[in-house]
Amino acid sequence: MKLAEDQAEKIASTLNYRHPNSTVIAVVQSAESKEVLMVGSVNKEALVKTLTTGLLHLWSQTRNKIWLKGESSGNFQVVEEFAVDCDCDAVLFKVKSLGPICHTNNSSCFFRRCTTQSDY
Repeated sequence: MKLAEDQAEKIASTLNYRHPNSTVIAVVQSAESKEVLMVGSVNKEALVKTLTTGLLHLWSQTRNKIWLKGESSGNFQVVEEFAVDCDCDAVLFKVKSLGPICHTNNSSCFFRRCTTQSDY
């Protein structure tokens, strides 16, 4: 999925960004399996880059910068669908994953199954 820059800017301008980082929550889901792969943040610039390139860009809270998901691992996330929630303060990216999305090399960041206290 790729949009023209003016279309991406228009969409990005409608979101309710949270201060102080001016971000919204980004839920990343497998387009194929519907499994939630990760949750992150996007600011306006990261959202526009994602929508115009078709590759997932996020805002790193710890590094205080935009990053292309997969830039160091090669495990890029190709955006196939995009949606905005009813309050315009969260977005959903449905992606085709070109490798494990989690830095632990798991296909999802939600690999821990918590059934007892000992699972932590």
